[in-house]
Amino acid sequence: MAEAFRVLVIDDDPGVLDYLEALMSRQGYQVSAVPSGEKALESLERSRPDLITLDVVLDGMDGLETLRRLKKRLPEVPVIMLSGHGHARTIVEAMQIGASDFLRKPFEVEELELAFQKALETRALRQEVEELRGKARRSSERLILGSEDGKMREVREVVEQVADTDITVLIRGESGTGKELVARTLHELSGRSRHPFVKVNCAALPSELLESELFGFEKGAFTGAQKRKLGKFEYANHGTIFLDEIGEMSPALQAKLLQVLQDGEFSRLGGESDVQVDTRILAATNRNLEEAVQTGEFREDLYYRLNVVTIRIQPLRERRGAIPILVDHFLRKFGAEYGK
Repeated sequence: MAEAFRVLVIDDDPGVLDYLEALMSRQGYQVSAVPSGEKALESLERSRPDLITLDVVLDGMDGLETLRRLKKRLPEVPVIMLSGHGHARTIVEAMQIGASDFLRKPFEVEELELAFQKALETRALRQEVEELRGKARRSSERLILGSEDGKMREVREVVEQVADTDITVLIRGESGTGKELVARTLHELSGRSRHPFVKVNCAALPSELLESELFGFEKGAFTGAQKRKLGKFEYANHGTIFLDEIGEMSPALQAKLLQVLQDGEFSRLGGESDVQVDTRILAATNRNLEEAVQTGEFREDLYYRLNVVTIRIQPLRERRGAIPILVDHFLRKFGAEYGK
C-alpha cells in the first residue's frame, strides 16, 4: 500500500535531497523534493502530500517557520523533522508546533522507515477516529446520554463528571451491555478526542502475543522479529487506550500495566530503554475482580489503580425503559441503511 502514499521532502542540501528521494522512491512512495520552505508551500497548490520530511536548517524561511505554515495549511498531515544538531530546545519547539517525529542526521534507514510507519499508522488511526466521532457521539447521546432511564441517568452523570479528566475508569457489566460505547463516549467528551482511541481485547490473544500487541518489540527480540514494531500504547499516545476484558490479562502482563499506570512508561519486548507515553487508560470487565483478587488471579495493587472510578452498566432486562429508545434508534439506522 506504500505506493499510494505521497511524500514531500524539504531539504536545502542537494545530496540529502537526492538521497531521500531515491530511498523513498525505492520503497514505493510517490516523492516530490523541494529545496526550501517557500517552494514547499508553493507545491501544496499542485499536490497534497500524505507525509512530509522537513530539514530544520534551511536557507530563507527556516524549518520551524516552515513547519508552522505547513501545520496551518495541512494540520492533519504528519511532518517528520530532520536535523544534524538536535538541540533539546529545537526538538521541544518542533513538537509543540506539531511535528510528529524528530530524527538526527545521520540516521539509519530503519529509523526513517519506523518514523514513516508510526506517522502513517497514527494518521490512519486519527482518520478512523474522525469517521467514528460523529457516529459515536450520535449513538452515545441517543442511547446513553440522552436516555431518561433512571439507571442510565446515573451512568450519564458519572460520564459527564469524569470525561474531561485523565482519571482511570473501570467499566463493569455483562457482555453486550454497552461498555465499549461508554468508553468511546468518555473519549469523545474529553480533551483527548482529537487523538486516537485504541481498543485492545485482552481476551482475544494469548499472553505472549498480547504483550507484543500492547507494548511492541525491538528487532531481534524473538524469532521472526525482523524489525521494530510499535505497540498499542504508543499509538494511543496523547489519546485513550481501552483495555476490554481486563480480567483476562495474565499476572505478568498485569505487572507491566501497573508500571504504565504508575510511571507512564514501559519497555518494548527486547528493549533496553523505557518508552514514555501520555495515555489515558479505560478498562472494562464482566468478571468479578474482587473474587479474582482473593484467588490471586488479579493483582490487588492493579485493581486499586484501575478502580479509581467505576461505572456499572445494568443489563437491558433491568432497564426496560431503554427498549423504546433502542427500537427507535435501530429502526432509523437500518431504515436509512437499506432505504426502507
